[in-house]
Amino acid sequence: MKKGSFYSLDRIKKRGAEYNLIIGERSNGKTYAVKMEMLKALAKDGTQSALIRRWDEDFKGARGANMFSDIVENGEISRLFGDKYDGITYYRHAWYMTKKDEKTGKPVKEVEPFCYAFALTSMEHDKSTSYPKVRTILFDEMLTRKQYVPDEFILFMNVLSTIIRERDGVTIYMLGNTVSHFSPYFGEMGLKHIRQMKQGDIDVYTYGEHGCKVAVEYIGESKFLKKSNKYFAFDNPKLNMIKSGAYELDIHPHLTRRYKSSEIMFIYFVVYEEYTLQCEVVQVGDEVFTFVHEKTTEIKNPDDDLIFTTEITSRRNYRVGILKPRDKMGDKIAYFYKHNLVFYQNNEIGEIMTNYIKDTDGVVI
Repeated sequence: MKKGSFYSLDRIKKRGAEYNLIIGERSNGKTYAVKMEMLKALAKDGTQSALIRRWDEDFKGARGANMFSDIVENGEISRLFGDKYDGITYYRHAWYMTKKDEKTGKPVKEVEPFCYAFALTSMEHDKSTSYPKVRTILFDEMLTRKQYVPDEFILFMNVLSTIIRERDGVTIYMLGNTVSHFSPYFGEMGLKHIRQMKQGDIDVYTYGEHGCKVAVEYIGESKFLKKSNKYFAFDNPKLNMIKSGAYELDIHPHLTRRYKSSEIMFIYFVVYEEYTLQCEVVQVGDEVFTFVHEKTTEIKNPDDDLIFTTEITSRRNYRVGILKPRDKMGDKIAYFYKHNLVFYQNNEIGEIMTNYIKDTDGVVI
């Protein structure tokens, strides 16, 4: 991102990747840039596009009708198409270029749409339908702090298969605001270093015999000061995404007292993604609570210590999910989470545990 400007696709396009993951702060022009890419392709050779969102509700009513309103309001239509078109209308899960009729003043739409709408949760599009002109695909708001759809990555792949069929030459843009370090897409696509990326970095992954490329860009912090930032100047880590593009962190309970090793009643571990958390059940006087912190060394007794993970295994000391216990020990551990008696080393550790629980218990805490 250049100083004083909104986001540009120039850097990531140079990587020549089929998949382009672009992650950054809200309202920095990511979606706008891809929508402009769609319209430039249309102006150049009549190429069509597809826009994917998670929920069908994202396209209903004004949401669908206003999806390209910023493009129209900024005068981009006339700059690209002259007086051929002057608007865009949404009709039956697709967007059409329009021109006002001089007599009636009503917009007259083209016969064919320039962009189709697809929702992961509502595959009403007939799989026998062909989309041979679609060359640009945008999956907007791919990251969420809320629950992902079950088997979402497979749903996404099915949508892509419906659009692409057996063709080549299709470019996919996946956009996300920095709401969370965790996403099923990171693991499913093998993006092993995405959580270590710094703002401004672009990493490229290559897969398979055909050399499929995935480029990941973590957009650098805007160099210009947004006038709106003064409204979000509070000391709250959740606001960092809005102000600078840093990942959003929830505020989790921190422990304000010390305890001795002799006051630790029980220790168990959580292994999630590349992280290992050590969880200590502590009793200090009449107070009993759990403290969770990062473990930087290997687990000494992996065959005996209680370990929570995402991996389904027959090993007797392994469990999947904290809030769905299967024995008395599990009941006791779950009690602390259900009654807000868990404290964290820092907010990042709290985020890791929260996402582990979301992934394994299907519960948002």
